[in-house]
Amino acid sequence: MKIKVLIIDDERYSREEIIHLLKEYEFIEVVGEADSGESGVMKTLQLQPDVLFLDIEMPKMNGIEVAKAIKECKHVPLIVFATAYPDFAVEAFRQEAIDYLLKPFDDNQLRDTITRIKRKLLPHDNNQINTLHPNKLAVEGDDEILYLHPANILYIYRDERYTKIVTKDNTYDTKTPLKDLETRLKDFSFFRIHKGYLVNLDYVVRLTPWFNGAYQLEIKDIKELLSVSRNYVKGLRARLEL
Repeated sequence: MKIKVLIIDDERYSREEIIHLLKEYEFIEVVGEADSGESGVMKTLQLQPDVLFLDIEMPKMNGIEVAKAIKECKHVPLIVFATAYPDFAVEAFRQEAIDYLLKPFDDNQLRDTITRIKRKLLPHDNNQINTLHPNKLAVEGDDEILYLHPANILYIYRDERYTKIVTKDNTYDTKTPLKDLETRLKDFSFFRIHKGYLVNLDYVVRLTPWFNGAYQLEIKDIKELLSVSRNYVKGLRARLEL
């Protein structure tokens, strides 16, 4: 089964970028494009897509208005808002959007979005995945392999030759690269806040402005504040905020 996607955005480059990124997922089929809100509503009625990737700031009929209009459709698609502006997030989720992506698009954030879509639309595939993978992270040390539940991991960071995995009770060393762990944890609530740090969003308590557009992040029960690179701030806020 293919998940049918319609892209609605008045900027051609943005449409092309989303199409390029979605080619990585063989179970997704882009069935059409629309360069305006009005055209997007018409094509939604014609093509009956499963998912809309929908821009917000468009002339005449904006993305929020499109979302309201398609609620009258017999087959109402899931909506992923894809925009350059973080200010519309509250209104977007009032329209029951499944996610809110910020331009320029981040591969990891998009991967999380696709995972949510797949869980919603392809439950049979998700049952297969859960049967094959018992949701434990295998951590290889020097003389043993530990199995950690991702929900118990607070954050992960790179420290010279080792990657450090910090849990509620302990810190574990592994030679597995941070990027590999990020890929393996893509179905859980982890987000990269810096080139050397990956955090579990379930334990984030506070985000504080620091300097030069960077922020500091407070993790529950951890005294040390973690640095959030300014390149990741927008994506982090989009993931954390309603």
